[in-house]
Parts: sequence; structure tokens; C-alpha cells
Amino acid sequence: MTLPIQSFLKIISLAALLTWGVSAQAADPVTEMMQTTNAPYRMALYKTNGKVQEEAQQAVQQAQAAWGKLASQFAAKPAAPYDRDAGFAASVMEVNQVYEQAVQQVNAGQLAQAHHTLERVRDVMADMRQRNGVVVYSDHMNAYHAQMEMIVVHGAETLAQPKGMLLMTGQVGALGYLVKQLGLQAPASLKKNDEFNGLLKALEQSV
Repeated sequence: MTLPIQSFLKIISLAALLTWGVSAQAADPVTEMMQTTNAPYRMALYKTNGKVQEEAQQAVQQAQAAWGKLASQFAAKPAAPYDRDAGFAASVMEVNQVYEQAVQQVNAGQLAQAHHTLERVRDVMADMRQRNGVVVYSDHMNAYHAQMEMIVVHGAETLAQPKGMLLMTGQVGALGYLVKQLGLQAPASLKKNDEFNGLLKALEQSV
């Protein structure tokens, strides 16, 4: 199962680089800024999954700073459609707290723990968008990531169950559908990139 993980992490890194500073072309300013914070966030995930503490520190600090700009601009008074979301400010604060914890863990050399902590940011952002009827490309990446992790982490348990192979076949079938969505829903900047297309093909083959 190492090949799907490696290919997906490379896609995350490439997507972060290609979309850094590029307008998300969102329908609202909050989602657009959230997409801007998503690029350094995914880079922080990528770097905390490695072993170089200094690179992880820099990446997490950049992601924290990007989210801080969103918080200072919108936490008190978000633009539509988030202006009707009673839990918006609390979600913004939760992400702030996650970054504070991750910074402390990276500074202590606990990169694996920081990586696990940072995954909560992805879930909070996805929940914020879902509550307000907003869908972006990173949601498709999150869906694939969640399904991939379920197979990698719990694959042996699934196979050990009665009709385990049938259950696993269904889970991998879902993963196959989700990897196709990564290609179909990719923004133009990724679809035109040869490296992205090569990584996506490798990911499809690994599934």
C-alpha cells in the first residue's frame, strides 16, 4: 500500500506548489481565502510527514500565518454564505488552536504527532464548507485521502472478516471512483501539468 500513499503525497505537494498564490476563483471571498490557505496547509502536512524538522517548522509557520490572515479578516464578520453560519467563528478558532499545538509539537521534534494534529484542519475546513453548501477541489482530495487511509490502516482487519475479500473489493472500488474524480475535477492549472498527469496515472494504476 506504500505506492498509493507516496503517489498521493506527491500530488498534494505538486497541487500546493501549482496553486500557491493563484486565485481559487471561488464564488465568495471566504472560500477564496480558505483555498489560499489550503496550499501552505498541504505543504505543512507534506513536510511534517518527512524527517527534516527545520523544513517542517517553516511550512507549519507559513500555514499558520496564512490562516491568521483569514481569521483576522473574517472571524468576526464573515462574508456570505458563511455569514449565516453560527459556528463559523468557533471553527476558525479551532483551526488556530490546532496550528498552535502543531507548532509546539514540531518545535519539540514530534513531526509525526504534528502531522496527525494538522489533519484536524482539513476536517474543520471541509465541515465549514459543507455546512454552507460550498464544494472545492480539495474536498475531492480529502475524500480520496480518507478512503485510502481506511484501506491502508484497516485493510488487514477487513480481510480477516467474513467475506473480507468482498468487503475489500468494494472499498477499493470506491477508491477507484474517487481517484477518477481527482482527474475529472482537477483545475486547469493541474490538468495542463505533465507531472500531475503522470502522478495521477500512477495513482490510478496503484489502485
